[in-house]
Amino acid sequence: LFDGTYPFYLQQRKSFVFDISTIIVIIVFLTLACSFLIIIPGIRGRVRLYWLIRVLLSLVIGVVIVAVQYTGDWESGWVRANTSYKSFSRALVNADIGLHVGLAGVNITLVGNPVNQVNETISYNEHFAWSFDADYDHSYSEGLEKGLPSPILYLAEKFSSQSPCGVHNQYRISGHYASAALWVAFCTWLISNILFSMPALVYGGYMVLVTGAFMIFSLLSFSTVRKSPMCPIKFGPASLHTGYGGSFWLTLVIGLLCFMIGVTVVTLHFFSLDLLKTFFDLHVDEAEECEDMTEVYVNRRVVNNTP
Repeated sequence: LFDGTYPFYLQQRKSFVFDISTIIVIIVFLTLACSFLIIIPGIRGRVRLYWLIRVLLSLVIGVVIVAVQYTGDWESGWVRANTSYKSFSRALVNADIGLHVGLAGVNITLVGNPVNQVNETISYNEHFAWSFDADYDHSYSEGLEKGLPSPILYLAEKFSSQSPCGVHNQYRISGHYASAALWVAFCTWLISNILFSMPALVYGGYMVLVTGAFMIFSLLSFSTVRKSPMCPIKFGPASLHTGYGGSFWLTLVIGLLCFMIGVTVVTLHFFSLDLLKTFFDLHVDEAEECEDMTEVYVNRRVVNNTP
C-alpha cells in the first residue's frame, strides 16, 4: 500500500470471448459474403437460390473453422462468491468470477456485484497465454508484480506449470493439437470448394467429409483434458465448475453439418446424379453447349463417295 491506497497499474484487458483476431476473421468473411450477394441479381431463375445456398453454407463453415481458434470459450464456468479482494487485506467483496478456457490460453474475469466496492471499480478481465510461443509462468509472474486481485491470481495459479494440479501441459498440448486439426480442416475446406467448382462433385463431397472428420478430431483432442482430475476451485463455500462452452458446441454442430453435406453429395452422385447436377447448375451448361450445335453442315460429295 502507498499512503493507504493500492498501487495503480495499466491493465491490458482482453475480451473473454472475442478478440481482435476473431473480429478480423469475421469481417473478412462478411466482406466475401457481401461481395457474393452483390452478384446475385445477375443470376437467372432458381439457379440463384441454389447458388446462394452453396455460397452461404461454404462461408459459414469456413468462418467457424477459423474463428473458433481465437475464441476463449471452449470451456467456461461462473460463480458468485464473497471473497478477499487483495493480498494482505481483510476486505471482502461480492463478485462474479468467470473462467474461460480457449485453445491458446485462459481468460479470468472478475466483476463486482455491484461494480463499485471498497472504493474501487471491480471489473477485470485478464488473459494468460499458454501457446508454444508464449510463457504462461511469465504472464503469471507479471500478474503478481502488478498486484492483480486475489481471485484472479488464485485461478491463474491453478493452470501454471508449477501448480500441484498438473493440468498446464495437458491443456497446452490438447489445445495445440485441436488447433492443428482445425487448420487441416480449413485446408480440406478450401480443396472441397475447388473440387466443387471444377466440377468434381463426388470428390468435393469426400473432402467435405474429411473436413468434418478433422473438426471432430479437434473436439476429441480438446476433450481428452477433461478426463484428468481437476483441482477443486473454491471461494469460501462456493465452488466454480466448468463445462464445454459455446465454441466447442459450435464446432460440433458445424462438424456434423459437414458430415451431412458430404453424405448427401456422395449419395446423390450414385443414386440421383441429375438432381445433384441441377443443384450445382451443370445442366444449364450442357443445354448451352447443345444450343451452339443446332446447325450441321454436311459435305455431300464426301457422303456420296463413301462406299
